Amino acid sequence: MVAAEDAGRTSDIAGKLGIEPGMVVQELGWDSDVDEAVRDAVEERSGDELLDEDAVDVIDVVLLWFREGDGDLVDALVDARGSLADSGVVWVLTPKTGRPGHLEPSEIAEAAPTAGLSQTSNVSVSEEWAGARLAAPKTGKSKR
Repeated sequence: MVAAEDAGRTSDIAGKLGIEPGMVVQELGWDSDVDEAVRDAVEERSGDELLDEDAVDVIDVVLLWFREGDGDLVDALVDARGSLADSGVVWVLTPKTGRPGHLEPSEIAEAAPTAGLSQTSNVSVSEEWAGARLAAPKTGKSKR
């Protein structure tokens, strides 16, 4: 059973991530260690289930669970951008310092520009997970 204050905190997670009703949210990198409270809060706020890597929709927000040892972060970010809306964002969710799979923030900061993204903010999404918000730079797109 979840206490009222826990429920309030959980629903605030989706707000921290900028999730609004009707948004299309894709989840990449799911594994048994992800925080189900984060997933539930996002689904509740968006009003729909999280889409997986096979989704063909235009995506508003990508939740990318990423741990040290998951492979190349640049490749994962390029994949995450694939169906992202022009105003969409990618949240890189990583284990916090001292947790198994922790990724140094500098690794995200270095990978983002290579993938055509810029880091805009960081949040604590749960006791175990931190999030880095990445978006396409406003002036980064050129027309031919």
